[in-house]
Amino acid sequence: MIRRIVIVGGGSAGWLTAGLIAAAQQGTPVEITLIESPDVPAIGVGEGTWPSMRDTLRRIGVSETEFFRQCDASFKQGSRFNGWVDGSADDVYFHPFVMPQGWGEVDLPRNWQQQHPDIPFADLVSYQPHLCVQGRAPKQAVTPEFAAVANYGYHLDAGKFGLFLREHCTRKLGVRYLADHVLAINSAPDGDIASLQTQRNGILEGDLFIDCTGMQSLLLGKHYQVPLISQQHVLFNDTALAIQIPYASADAPVAAQTSSTAQSAGWIWDIGLPTRRGVGHVYASAYLSDDQAEAALRHYIRTTGGPADAGAVRQIKYQPGYRARFWQRNCVAIGLSSGFIEPLEASALALVEMGAAMVADELPASRAAMDIVAARYNETFSYRWERVIDFLKLHYVLSQRRDTPYWRDQQSTVPQRLQDLLTLWQHRAPSRNDFPRIEEVFPTASYQYILYGMGYRSQFRPAPAQEAAMADGYFREAASLTRRMLGALPDMRSLLEHIRQHGLQNI
Repeated sequence: MIRRIVIVGGGSAGWLTAGLIAAAQQGTPVEITLIESPDVPAIGVGEGTWPSMRDTLRRIGVSETEFFRQCDASFKQGSRFNGWVDGSADDVYFHPFVMPQGWGEVDLPRNWQQQHPDIPFADLVSYQPHLCVQGRAPKQAVTPEFAAVANYGYHLDAGKFGLFLREHCTRKLGVRYLADHVLAINSAPDGDIASLQTQRNGILEGDLFIDCTGMQSLLLGKHYQVPLISQQHVLFNDTALAIQIPYASADAPVAAQTSSTAQSAGWIWDIGLPTRRGVGHVYASAYLSDDQAEAALRHYIRTTGGPADAGAVRQIKYQPGYRARFWQRNCVAIGLSSGFIEPLEASALALVEMGAAMVADELPASRAAMDIVAARYNETFSYRWERVIDFLKLHYVLSQRRDTPYWRDQQSTVPQRLQDLLTLWQHRAPSRNDFPRIEEVFPTASYQYILYGMGYRSQFRPAPAQEAAMADGYFREAASLTRRMLGALPDMRSLLEHIRQHGLQNI
């Protein structure tokens, strides 16, 4: 029977996994131990989440008020893309978290293109881009914890988030924590992992081992030699420069979205927390030198109100790809140990949540059942990684930029499945039939926001008059909601300050 679960590695991946499993196993004999080397720092730059994080935090019993206070967190309502289409001064579009008004009831893209092609798609079908432009929060001070007026995820300090989760998991959920070094991995005769040899705590036995050791992938990658399937031929970026910068003033606006600004060989992220901004440049080293990348990052910081002397940047090298398998015998990898592509669209933390939730929900009762669960897990996450790659590549494929070799080469490396979808979308919008799974990483609406936000035009058949009238009603409904919400919702900094002083209401 599976009674002892050992999680190797902390950070966001390790502690989210520990929390979800522990919350699901409360009152059972299952024991969860997390061992983390005190000398290995977390990567600490995954500062954006999807709205799914609200459900994850609620599921493990976290107070949203305390999360905001202790993790320097703010609200995220989607992504803003600057310069991705053609690089012009007015090249901006949004990928909001709110579903389009009338979603699933009528063919919105067809009617948008035929009735209002001069208005950006997201601006017509959703109120949320307008909230972002005006810096509005997605809820009011009286809205209870985890409830939303407008759908939202979070921006957060990843280092503080790991410590916050550790405190919660050990104090509230009974997770055993060991700050120790793993010296060796001991195998059982059948090839399972039997135990870990630790520096201070001797032999640590377990029935299921979860690898959250980051890019080292000590258990799955190094011990089991499960190879990384490189995706650098599809998505070229392999280096990131990260830095934290102060606001120009204490009352500076806090951005309501992640901003992604295209560069000559990559893009720059900009994430607003209550006390600082997290900024970084993701780029392809085959097309841009480290010095050129740093110069571009510092130029961006200066031109967006940051200090001229922003301090030292931190460089992170990575190999874009994912493991050939994620669950091998009695070891499953979650987080960077299972793979990493790039931070576009915050897919890394979303995959952590999905992986940890599936392990928690499908935790095998016995070793005999584990191989069945492992096979399901591997099939599910192979599919999910492939869909992440398709979705991220869509941003690059649709770009009309041809100003550098990096952007020109993006057109010649398109996965076949994405090519097939683009062929279908020449005459119809992305639909649920294209993404049939109940729990997709990115919903169909996200594909529509990117496709039509980047100027793609489908050759639709004319919409029937009744459908056109219905769609027009939803467009007017979105406009009405925009006016109401802009008048009712506070600005981001005001609500964050209210939470800091007074907290949010519990349901």
